Amino acid sequence: MSELPDTSGLIPTLISDRLTLRAPRQTDFECFAAFYASDRAKFIGGPLDRNRAWRQLATEAGHWALLGYGRWIVEETATGSPVGMVGLWNPEGWPEPEIGWDLFDGSEGKGFATEAALTARAYAYEVLGWTSVISLVAPANDASARVALRLGAALETDFDHATLGRLQVYRHPAPQTLNDQNAKATA
Repeated sequence: MSELPDTSGLIPTLISDRLTLRAPRQTDFECFAAFYASDRAKFIGGPLDRNRAWRQLATEAGHWALLGYGRWIVEETATGSPVGMVGLWNPEGWPEPEIGWDLFDGSEGKGFATEAALTARAYAYEVLGWTSVISLVAPANDASARVALRLGAALETDFDHATLGRLQVYRHPAPQTLNDQNAKATA
């Protein structure tokens, strides 16, 4: 397999308390392929074979090149181990930009999705200037619905996707709402 290009100039690195959100690397492919080969990917179009997983990884990198934002590989800073992929997503056919999260096997239940999604949302609002963002969750994906609720998102409506079927739209608080909440908490 050939090396992925150095995307460090295109994809910013973000740091949270325990996590580093960074550009995908060739060394991430085995974790990425294992995730997409597993039942864990059933809510996002998987399982996929290695060839299709490679194409999905290329899609993730290409999203950054085409739109100037995308999803990061999330690694646990203390260990350097990839724990998932989280970030901003708005491919053709999406109703509007979203924050999405996928955790690799063994990474669930540790707050990684919530922490990384909060970091990605702050980037969307503070750097990109977004005023609104959603998360799309498959109706049977209870774990992702719980993450959306922990992020303060509220179930708004359903969206019928041509490939993935019915998805639930969770609307995140607007940046002004978050700023007002933060101001009240520190007052």
